[in-house]
Amino acid sequence: MTAYPALFSPLDLGFTTLRNRVVMGSMHTGLEDRAKHIGRLAEFYAERARGGAGLIVTGGYAPNHEGWLIPFGAMMTSHQHARRHRKITDAVHAEGGKIALQLLHAGRYSYWPLSVSASAVKSPINPFRPRALSGRGIEKVIRDFARSARLARSAGYDGVEIMGGEGYFINQFLAERVNKRSDRWGGSAENRRRIAVAIARAVREAVGADFIVMFRLSMADLVSGGQTWAEITALARELESAGVTIINTDIGWHEARVPTIVTSVPRAAFVDFTERLAKEVGIPVCASNRINMPETAEEILTSSAVELVSLARPMLADPEWARKASAGRADEINTCIACNQACLDHTFENKTASCLVNPRACHETILTLGPTRSTKSVAVVGAGPAGLAAATTLAERGHAVTLFEASDRIGGQFEIARRIPGKEEFAETIRFFTRRIAITGVELRLGTRAGIDDLAGFDEVVVATGVAPRIPRIEGIDHPKAVTYSELVLGGRTAGGSVAVIGAGGIGVDVSEFLTHDASPTLDLDEWMREWGVTYDEEAPGALTAPRPAPSPRRVYLCQRKTSRIGKDLGKTTGWVHRAALKAKGVEQLAGVEYLKIDDDGLHLRVGDDYRVLGVDTVVVCAGQEPVRGLVDQLAARGVTHHVIGGADVAAELDAKRAIKQGTEVAAAI
Repeated sequence: MTAYPALFSPLDLGFTTLRNRVVMGSMHTGLEDRAKHIGRLAEFYAERARGGAGLIVTGGYAPNHEGWLIPFGAMMTSHQHARRHRKITDAVHAEGGKIALQLLHAGRYSYWPLSVSASAVKSPINPFRPRALSGRGIEKVIRDFARSARLARSAGYDGVEIMGGEGYFINQFLAERVNKRSDRWGGSAENRRRIAVAIARAVREAVGADFIVMFRLSMADLVSGGQTWAEITALARELESAGVTIINTDIGWHEARVPTIVTSVPRAAFVDFTERLAKEVGIPVCASNRINMPETAEEILTSSAVELVSLARPMLADPEWARKASAGRADEINTCIACNQACLDHTFENKTASCLVNPRACHETILTLGPTRSTKSVAVVGAGPAGLAAATTLAERGHAVTLFEASDRIGGQFEIARRIPGKEEFAETIRFFTRRIAITGVELRLGTRAGIDDLAGFDEVVVATGVAPRIPRIEGIDHPKAVTYSELVLGGRTAGGSVAVIGAGGIGVDVSEFLTHDASPTLDLDEWMREWGVTYDEEAPGALTAPRPAPSPRRVYLCQRKTSRIGKDLGKTTGWVHRAALKAKGVEQLAGVEYLKIDDDGLHLRVGDDYRVLGVDTVVVCAGQEPVRGLVDQLAARGVTHHVIGGADVAAELDAKRAIKQGTEVAAAI
């Protein structure tokens, strides 16, 4: 018996059966691009198969050199490649799993100068203009896809996924945005989808009838000049006729100005597109995007014709996601919070991907957490992300751990973050650690500000005391109008109808989001769609309409000393979302500011040569943080073995990714 019977029912595909409806979606980790990493990649997938995923889809592999994501990137073009991949498929099969290779031609998203596309239309996110393929070149690409699929079968894969969405090569042919051709591969919708159907048909012929062929179909391009719903459904029916086994959901192009997977996107935000398509075809359709907990997945499967759910980043966060859910242990799942900081941001910087809440992701063979050979008594001071990671990992390894926390709750800066509109998911990490503390047997002492005498007798001490808001030297900083970000967000102080925010780093941006929204316990999908201009109108190309954001309840000024663009140092995949949201809310952004004073009239400042007074009711101080490390010198003086992690170590800018990684690494080393 399981709490999620639909999610964990087998799916009979005729020639093979998936053990459940959980698909680990494709993610490019960076390990695909170098042969030396094949062993790490094999263990990465094996751990997810061991964790119960029904079907795993690899990162993207190009069918030819022109389709590379990056120069000399991942490809499946030779028998040598296929032999190398046997290590991956054998590892997954040994754990009872099934795995499909994703075939991805990057088209004009290929980050090298010899890229090709439907037409010579440059992407706004790539410096290289692609070459328009000739008719002969198109026929070669079709053959290349078929060859790669045949090689994937010889490598032991159970199937392939043809990447037909996300603005990559095939999607570029499908949409008028890029396809400006006038031959048989362009013009009418039927001509534009010809290459997608031809590739699917050629792949099926190459691999035979008893092999999974998935097609990742863009169900909402979210760009101007994108496909209409009629074009998408017509393509889906032709793909079914061409022999596709499963249609997987893809939403949005990389260049789309609508967020699709960041934490501010409501859970399962795009599932209605998938549900509508599932009624149009007779083959299984898989839902995707912001499905991170089993109750959401179960609801999708029981309330619609959708037969599978795809989870990509949630499998980074917790490789045992499926096994925990199946066993009724959903409260133990380390939930993906959709922050993108260690996964997509790393990928776009050509770094190896990982996960903020699970730093072992893609590092399974490097960051090992076996049981300790020598049990120690360890005190961890501070129950923020760093301390929580350290304490629970230490206890899991067999150490006796006491966790001290000065406040009456755990979470540290995550307790603040979860209150920011669009960051509600951060509460899931607190829930996870709360449960993990109980399971691992950590002794938790809340409301206890540990002093040096409290730490006597422990073998080692981990100092994770976090940060305190930095108070800048501004005349009048103690004026009643001034409030720290922690006082405001935690409810100790309130803001008036007009607010100036001092500091435009990550915290200043978050606080501005907080100030421009009315308090709401959950993300409202309809409101979110209006704000970003997403529509179900079947006639709307790209599923776009005019955005209609709700007005801000306050007048907000966001100020920084730096002269650079506000938000420049935010994550690559999330920074633009924050900037766009603040612009939509009418936040006035001021860079190159000199703060003069705060008084009854408001915030006095100089911007360039101009003197200005912002007549605000409240001034929120987000001017950075100071490490809280008073214990460090005392521990050193007494000769106590200690480790300093998280904000207590470096407080330049809050960095939960580094904090959790440090906590886990320290626990692995003790």
